[in-house]
Amino acid sequence: MKLGVVGLPNVGKSTLFNAITEAGAECANYPFCTIEPNVGMVAVPDERLDVLAKLYNTKKVTPAVLEFVDIAGLVKGASAGEGLGNKFLSHIREVDAIVHVVRCFDDENIIHVDGAVSPLRDIDTINLELILADMETVKRRLDKAEKLVKTGEKKYAEEAAVCKKIYDCLESGKCARTLSLSAEEKELCRDFFLLTSKPVIYCANIGEGDIGCSDNDYVKAVKTFASEEGSATVVICAKVEEEISRLPKDERGMFLEELGLGESGLSRIVKTGYELLGLMSYLTAGEKEVRAWTIERGTKAPQAAGKIHSDFEKGFIRAEIVSYDDLVSLGGFNAAREKGKVRSEGKEYVMRDGDVVLFRFNV
Repeated sequence: MKLGVVGLPNVGKSTLFNAITEAGAECANYPFCTIEPNVGMVAVPDERLDVLAKLYNTKKVTPAVLEFVDIAGLVKGASAGEGLGNKFLSHIREVDAIVHVVRCFDDENIIHVDGAVSPLRDIDTINLELILADMETVKRRLDKAEKLVKTGEKKYAEEAAVCKKIYDCLESGKCARTLSLSAEEKELCRDFFLLTSKPVIYCANIGEGDIGCSDNDYVKAVKTFASEEGSATVVICAKVEEEISRLPKDERGMFLEELGLGESGLSRIVKTGYELLGLMSYLTAGEKEVRAWTIERGTKAPQAAGKIHSDFEKGFIRAEIVSYDDLVSLGGFNAAREKGKVRSEGKEYVMRDGDVVLFRFNV
């Protein structure tokens, strides 16, 4: 899964990207520092893997991963090609969800492209450009569908109706993700690849002095907006997160504790992204490797097996499953089997988060 980190120039995008990927992306105090997107693969924090590794005395631990893409800063007029608009729009179209970094602190030493800090104005600037781009996409589809309605085929009338519904929403200044669509309507517009239909995490970037304090007015405004839109909010200090990422791993927890932070910004963003995208992990464990596999909620056992290898799905016989909690409390797969905690599940079984699985297959 791919998360695109976006925002106006100089809001802390690249600083945050550095922190969560430790990739050392270029970061500078001037617009368009990021031209081509920086890409980083990030391990999904999952304490269950360390527990299983100790239980099985495993040397290799493979976590699930997310791909973060640091996309160029956006300016007004991007939908018409201003700045790096066309590149920005093409890059954002390729991601599964958006991490929208919003500046929520004052600092006279850091330039703001619009002269003053205003999170809601910044959000509106980016959303408007995405809305304008989507309006152009939907208008083309609407015009084509309306012409084909004359053929008498029902599907064209249905497509024209959903296009009109989406276009009216966009024209009113709202993102497509705020629109309530039926399953059939969602299927009709699946290949529109609308920018404003993507799930969003608004990342409220605060100053160092606001860490551990109540939300400032900027953050409150962002949270209210996100809640009304049905999006998520994560509050972070990108500068401090970047400093933490440079520390040895065994010192980071102590530093977070000193700041009064329960977990890193990375953990909170990844967990929120997982929830927003409807993702979860199932686990495989043994002496050779302990591993987490990312699947969508609602995935059935054969398709989950296919994440490991296509042969596992083609020749699926059954899945032998024990819950993570039962496995750990009983001390291993064999002990769990003796206690009757290992279940044999077939092709219709819907996977659950934390299932520890042994797939049986025959090719």
